[in-house]
Amino acid sequence: MSAGTIPRLVIAAPASGAGKTTVATGLMAAFAEAGLAVSPHKVGPDYIDPGYHSLATGRPGRNLDAYLCGTDRLAPLFLHGARGADLAVVEGVMGLFDGASGMGELSSTAQVAKVLRAPVVLVVDASSQSRSVAALVHGFASWDPQVRLAGVILNKVGSDRHEALLREAMESSGVPVLGALRRTGEVRTPSRHLGLVPVAERRADALDSVRELAARVRAGCDMEALLALARGVPELPDAAWDPAAEAAAAGGTAPAGRRPLIAVAGGAAFTFSYAEHAELLAAAGADVVPFDPLRDERLPEGTGGLVIGGGFPEVYAPDLSANAPLRAAVAALAASGAPVSAECAGLLYLAGSIDGKPMCGVLPAEARMSERLTLGYREAVALEDNALAAAGTRVRGHEFHRTAVEPGAGASPAWGFTHPERRVEGFVQGGVHASYLHVHWAASPSLATRLVAGAARGTTVGVR
Repeated sequence: MSAGTIPRLVIAAPASGAGKTTVATGLMAAFAEAGLAVSPHKVGPDYIDPGYHSLATGRPGRNLDAYLCGTDRLAPLFLHGARGADLAVVEGVMGLFDGASGMGELSSTAQVAKVLRAPVVLVVDASSQSRSVAALVHGFASWDPQVRLAGVILNKVGSDRHEALLREAMESSGVPVLGALRRTGEVRTPSRHLGLVPVAERRADALDSVRELAARVRAGCDMEALLALARGVPELPDAAWDPAAEAAAAGGTAPAGRRPLIAVAGGAAFTFSYAEHAELLAAAGADVVPFDPLRDERLPEGTGGLVIGGGFPEVYAPDLSANAPLRAAVAALAASGAPVSAECAGLLYLAGSIDGKPMCGVLPAEARMSERLTLGYREAVALEDNALAAAGTRVRGHEFHRTAVEPGAGASPAWGFTHPERRVEGFVQGGVHASYLHVHWAASPSLATRLVAGAARGTTVGVR
C-alpha cells in the first residue's frame, strides 16, 4: 500500500455536541484493538482531543488546520502522520461546514475531507427526532457535491423502537446507516473551563473511558462496512511532509558537533503541543528532552534552550509555585540569554505570579484567572529580531485561554497582531519570547531552526 492510498475516514457532525469525539475515539480504539495500526487526526487547533486519540491508538494525535498551516500542507501533514498506518481516522470540528469566521470553508471539516479525498461519516444526535433525521441528512448530503457523505451514525438513540423509526426514515435518504449508539450509559469524560480534562491529568481513568468507548462503538456500528468504506479511497498525489527537508529549507541545522539540548515542558500542567514541533527541533539538530515542571527540580543537564507550551498552569499554580528550585533554574536560564519560547501557559509560568502564587518571575507581569474566554484565530508579525523570529516574520496562530496577564505586552512586544484587530501582545526580553499566541511551526519552520541555532551558539539574536 502506497502512502497516498492510506485508508481513511472523516467523522463529522451537523453541529458541536453531537458526539464526534465519542464516535471518533471509539472507532480509533476499536480498530486498534482489532490489530490495525490507526493514525489519529483532528481538524482544527484542538490540543485536548488528540490526547485521547493518542491514548486510543498508541500514535501521536495530529492536527489538520488550513488556517494555521495553509491548505497546501493539509495532505502532506496527513501523509506524514499516517505513514505506516493501516487506517486513518480524522475527527472533525464543530459542524461539517463550519470554518474560520468570515472565511467560507477555510479550516472546516468539509474542506479537509475534500483535500484528503476522504468519505465523511456524519454523527447525528437523534435524541429529539425521528423522520426529521432524513431531512437533516439529505440537506448535509446535498449541500456541497464535492463532499462525499457516505454514511451516518445515529447517536443518543432512545430505544429499539426509536432506532427502527430512524432507520426507516433514513431509507429514503440514500445515505446508509452505519451505526446506532444508545444514549444510556454515558462514558465519564470530565470537563472544565477549556473543555475536556486532558489525558495527562487522568490517564488511568481516561484509559478506562477509551476502552468503554471502543466497546460501545464496536457493539453499535458496522465495523466491516466502515473499514470497507475507508479502503475505497482514491490515491492522494501529494508527498508527505518532511521535517528534515523543512528544517534545511528554513535555515539549516545546528553546526556539526554543536548539537544543543532543548528542554520541552510537559507533564499534567503543560499538555498543549503539536507533535511536529519536537520533530522540527530534532531535524534542526537539537536533542529534545522533556521535563515536568511539577516534578523535576532542575532542568535537564546541559539545557541550552527551552520550550514551554500551553496547558493549565492556573490549575496547578500551587504545585508549580512550590517547586522553587525549578523556578529558579528557569529564571537563571532566561537571564543567561538562552533562547526560551513560551506560549500561553508558558507565558503565565514565566510571569511574576498566577493568582498571587509566585512563578518564575522572568517577566514583569502578573497573571490571573479571568471570567472572559479569549478564543480565535489571529494574524501577527514579529516587530523586531528575537530568539524565535526575525523582524517581519508573519505567522498565523490562535488564542485559547481564560486568563489575563497585566500588562498584556512588554516594552518589546512579541507580536504585532494584524487581524482581526490591531494590537501588540507578549514579551521579548533577552532570549525570551513569550506570548498567548499558539503557532503551528509546520507552517513556519524557521521558528524551530532559529531557536536551535541560538541554542547552539550559546547566544541569541536580539539579546539585550
